[in-house]
Amino acid sequence: MITIGLTGWSDHELIQRTRSKKLEDYASHFPVVELDTSFYAIPSEKNIMSWIQKTPDVFTFIPKAYNLMTLHKPFYPDFPSMDDVFDAYKSALRAMTESNRVKAFLFQFPPVFDCTRKHVTYLKYVRLHMDDLPIAVEFRNQTWFSESNSEKTLDLLKQLKFAHVVVDQPQTPNNSVPKIVKSTHPDLSVLRLHGRNYEGWLGENVTDWRAERTLYDYTEEELSEFRLICETLSQESREVCVIFNNNSGGHAAKNAKRLQELLNLDYGYLGPQQLDLF
Repeated sequence: MITIGLTGWSDHELIQRTRSKKLEDYASHFPVVELDTSFYAIPSEKNIMSWIQKTPDVFTFIPKAYNLMTLHKPFYPDFPSMDDVFDAYKSALRAMTESNRVKAFLFQFPPVFDCTRKHVTYLKYVRLHMDDLPIAVEFRNQTWFSESNSEKTLDLLKQLKFAHVVVDQPQTPNNSVPKIVKSTHPDLSVLRLHGRNYEGWLGENVTDWRAERTLYDYTEEELSEFRLICETLSQESREVCVIFNNNSGGHAAKNAKRLQELLNLDYGYLGPQQLDLF
């Protein structure tokens, strides 16, 4: 099975019919969404319930781990301990996990999270404190996939029952990893597509790196490449989930719809769809 989704549901004009029902509109086109708001703050249980109620029973979420949990920010005293951060996060999303609406929790680690004993230990800590919940891991530091570490990294992900996030991104010197088309979990592989805007990803002489990093429109040839990758990963995992994160210029929905066509996928079971690509 191959599922396709986007990061967030609010900024995709191509598939939005009404301002007040952006999530409902989104969920009529794609079966999964990456929930990025959970990276910046732990969502309220009220919001979680609202998102569940607005989407079909078959619709799933990929919540990003809270930034303290991925070490993007230093620990601060709003919580007694890191254990309490994990507990608060899991508690807030319990309704989503208990209703089987979480495809995986995305732990996207920062570029400073390199392949060291300390960070290997932290990955084990994550597994311990996330219980048996499904987790996908994305690295941003090349040392995890150096010639000497690559196989060990994949083996570690398998041991911890983490799904490896295969990434497509520009190959800059300091904040990207190579595209390693390997599965580490029999249930799920994740392909996350950031675009190929090298200058934006590099971040040098860029006024707004958040806006420019994912400013990219994938070509037909590049989308055909992803079709082949999906077919390869499908031989190793029951599900391949593709997430388009190239939406600074609004290209994600268009590219996702085209990949859906190339793969002959039909998400009509989600409900009515109205879309004019032109």
